Amino acid sequence: MEEKYLLGVDVGTSSIKVVVIDQQARLVAQESAVYRLINPDQVSIQIDTADMWNAFTGCVGALISRHKVDPAKILAIGISSLCPGLAAFDEKGAVLVDPIIYSDRRSTQEAELFRQKVGTQELFAITANSPMAGAMSGTSMLWIKRHLPEIYARTRYFGHVNTLIAHMLCGSFAIDHSNASYTLLYDTVGSGTWSQAICEKIGLDIEKLPPLHKSTDVVGTLTHPVLLAMGLSPQTKIVIGGGDTACATLAAGVVRQGDVCESVGTTDVLTVCVDQPKFSPHFINRRHVVDGTWIYQGAMSHTGSSYQWIYDNFYQDYKDYPSVSGKRGMILMNDDADQAPPGADGLVFLPYMMGERSPVWDPYARGVFFGLSLKTTRREMNRAVLEGCAYGLRQLIAMVEEVTGQPLTAFSSIGGGAKSRVWAQIKADITGRDITVLDMNDMAPVGAALLAGVGAGVFQDVYEASARVEKTVCMEIRHSDTHKAVYDQRYQVYISLYPQLKELYKINLGL
Repeated sequence: MEEKYLLGVDVGTSSIKVVVIDQQARLVAQESAVYRLINPDQVSIQIDTADMWNAFTGCVGALISRHKVDPAKILAIGISSLCPGLAAFDEKGAVLVDPIIYSDRRSTQEAELFRQKVGTQELFAITANSPMAGAMSGTSMLWIKRHLPEIYARTRYFGHVNTLIAHMLCGSFAIDHSNASYTLLYDTVGSGTWSQAICEKIGLDIEKLPPLHKSTDVVGTLTHPVLLAMGLSPQTKIVIGGGDTACATLAAGVVRQGDVCESVGTTDVLTVCVDQPKFSPHFINRRHVVDGTWIYQGAMSHTGSSYQWIYDNFYQDYKDYPSVSGKRGMILMNDDADQAPPGADGLVFLPYMMGERSPVWDPYARGVFFGLSLKTTRREMNRAVLEGCAYGLRQLIAMVEEVTGQPLTAFSSIGGGAKSRVWAQIKADITGRDITVLDMNDMAPVGAALLAGVGAGVFQDVYEASARVEKTVCMEIRHSDTHKAVYDQRYQVYISLYPQLKELYKINLGL
């Protein structure tokens, strides 16, 4: 059988990852690169489009030159992207506004306008989501209309990052349903179309929203001269793909009712696949890249980044200090957390470092260490961060069980952060669930490549594509009840803290 390749690209928060897989879904090669973010103040965060595109073409070039991938064998390119990342385009496709990402907070007032003009209940009934600045891109669209009226007037289409990449690759404007679900302008629950009613009430032109496509749809063939010059064929199909977590969980096997997966990175996202549109306002809810299904996403925004913060600010001495065993940096810090007592000697951490999505949906929330004493050391703070993120996961699991009516007894976990045995054991013990950690990192670009394969006819459907991916188990973590009493007590403190601090966050910010 002639060798065929599929390329998947994932545009993340500050880096891009590109993989090539074969027709058996085996990884052939991978590359990654960082790019610049535009962050002029405390509330504005955008992707530098030009730098991101240069990073992408650099990765493709490295796959060809360094890994000897034959570009002529690449049948299709699939796109995964952080979500949302809102860009504005003119008639010719020029980028008028670089992608405004999910952590941008400029549109807080616009989120409030969604509540006032549409109503929270009606919004949720149609979109299955709630207004939050940046996290739902409709608020950023409205911000552009109100603050950049000339740009709004020149905008032919708004779109997310996969819209941007697809247009760069083939000249077509498109967005998939998993991305559209994060706009507050899309009927997630019912028709799967743009909502004329919401657009009219909020004052956004529905004609500025791009054509909707299934995640496996081919939206064009390759026209970009740089990639064509590298040897890719003009017949290379461009497949629109989907949101990063949806793509990653496709690769991890979350394709049918009841499938559950945790992805652990900068954020921690608990994803549940369902075949009926019944939703909880505590979650981000979206259509899946698997047609005919939806996914609940309990997305805690700053879990991995909270641990990185501890590392950067309290464990500087570990960074360039390999131990006798060869362990470095953050693994050593994990070991140090394991030396602290369960319950972190009374310290409880809220991981809301720059606002939070699930389950509180509060852009004003911030991180909290509760219970500091003169005995507290960095070791207890270290463990408290790991435990705080686990308490948040326990809270999300309880909400999943409430909305589905089904017990969640175990789940799989993917991503670089999932491989911390110390953290995985803390999560298992605090949630009371067993965890299967899969040997899977950076699965979003693999999911994008799978979608490309379906679009190109290499795989019959998404179920075959997902099943082809080898899901090697890294470790099985069994929960223990040894420390249940102390964890139960701290969990009650954890879930009680935010309601009592909610108004104080605003006062502290002078609001």
